[in-house]
Amino acid sequence: MSQDRTDDIAVALFGELFMADQLARNRISKVLPRGMELSHFSVLNHLARIGDERTPAQLARAFHVTRGAMTNTLARLEWAGHIHIRPDWDDARRKFVAISPAGRAARDAAVQAVTPLIAEVVESLGADRVRAVLPVLREMRARLEQD
Repeated sequence: MSQDRTDDIAVALFGELFMADQLARNRISKVLPRGMELSHFSVLNHLARIGDERTPAQLARAFHVTRGAMTNTLARLEWAGHIHIRPDWDDARRKFVAISPAGRAARDAAVQAVTPLIAEVVESLGADRVRAVLPVLREMRARLEQD
């Protein structure tokens, strides 16, 4: 395959990914419970899935955002009562973040709101087609995370 053809495919692929990302974020944001932002849902969902505490730095790395951006998100989640932040008893400079019962309930409500929307998209595309593309998207994400 010529370099020009590879470049055209790469530009088309990333153009579609960026547009799909923007459209998905907009649609999901509209159905989230009142006052919940996509970043809040993402952090709550992550904490609920792992079922353990994380430091703000670990969360920032997991979401590929700055520590400042994560600190802002965590402050809003703490204010809403969705997370607990406690000091590290061994190193007072470090903190640990855990999802609270209220945060788990908020996350569950968000999942219930979002699931019909994303299920509709999967159904319209066909579960087999979506299942077939997932390994490619996972590999792409893994390669991009290496950089």
